[in-house]
Amino acid sequence: MRVLVTGAEGFIAKNLIIRLQEIGVEVLKFTRKSSLKDLQAAISEVNFIFHLSGVNRPKNTIEFDKDNYNFTCELCKIISKNQHHISIIYTSSIQAEQDNPYGISKLQSENELIKLINLPETNVAIYRLPNVFGKWSKPNYNSVVATFCYNVINDIPLTIHDASSLLSLVYIDDLISSFLKMLECGIKKLEKPVIQNQYIITVGELAKIIKAFKSERNRGYISPVGNGLTRALYSTYLSFYQPQSFKYGLEPKSDSRGMFVEVLKTKDFGQFSFFTIYPGLTRGGHYHHTKNEKFLVAQGSARFKFKHIITNETYEIMTDGNKPEIVETIPGWSHDISNVGTDEMVVIIWANEVFDKKLPDTVAYEI
Repeated sequence: MRVLVTGAEGFIAKNLIIRLQEIGVEVLKFTRKSSLKDLQAAISEVNFIFHLSGVNRPKNTIEFDKDNYNFTCELCKIISKNQHHISIIYTSSIQAEQDNPYGISKLQSENELIKLINLPETNVAIYRLPNVFGKWSKPNYNSVVATFCYNVINDIPLTIHDASSLLSLVYIDDLISSFLKMLECGIKKLEKPVIQNQYIITVGELAKIIKAFKSERNRGYISPVGNGLTRALYSTYLSFYQPQSFKYGLEPKSDSRGMFVEVLKTKDFGQFSFFTIYPGLTRGGHYHHTKNEKFLVAQGSARFKFKHIITNETYEIMTDGNKPEIVETIPGWSHDISNVGTDEMVVIIWANEVFDKKLPDTVAYEI
């Protein structure tokens, strides 16, 4: 399959083109450097167009007519002359409902494209998009999310005129998935698709979430970033890191037994750490009332010893890095772990709560 993408150097287009290439679709690109002859040649070779070109923050409002409406008119003229089966997806804006230069240019462009459905075998899908955000977006241009992410990472103050103002957001991956579904299933004459995953949030809350990403990293924490809006915002935030920020340091605590490193803390799901033990040495020798832990020996050979603090029942578990197994500590059982191998042992540990020096829930009890 072969498609044409206008505005091929833009934020949405970059994400789309990558996804198209992943599924084996050949992409013809139209950019600001391309000519109308290039456009004519490309349209004659495709049956599907993603019309993504346009401006939303020009230096002069005249550019709205030139780059949005006038270009769309030229596109429609060429399609009309070609008279072959073709489908078009157009990225309009919710601003098309507003009486401002940008919105008017988008509405006029919509109307020109809608006229094409009178041609045989010509189909049009118009997306009226709210704020679209995601990787490769531009600060101070594409979306407030991009601006906030860039500013927070670079210690630039955020300018917020009304923290209670509501934003409607669409994540780039959700938009591209919708595009690809339209490409696969086809467009039926005139459609106006709506992205299902639209997020409503205040400007103030958006700023709070993005600021937290930075402060939490500095404190070794991570937000719940696996689902929904926070997942999408976190991915977008990370995309603004420069390579020199791809890594950050941790603070190991070392003693004669080895070292202990807190890797990641969460507000609701405990913390992840790892420690080492030199051959012949032991860590632990304590019990917890409520805290529980999961140990995974990643390297070396270990002996876990347990003793019930009431019944004095004892139990031992042998495990090593060649056979991944989780060993859990149980409230009310004292436990320790010894390196019974000949090499330094490495153990990954998860605890269901972040360690609190004031409330450690860790009581010494030798086995």
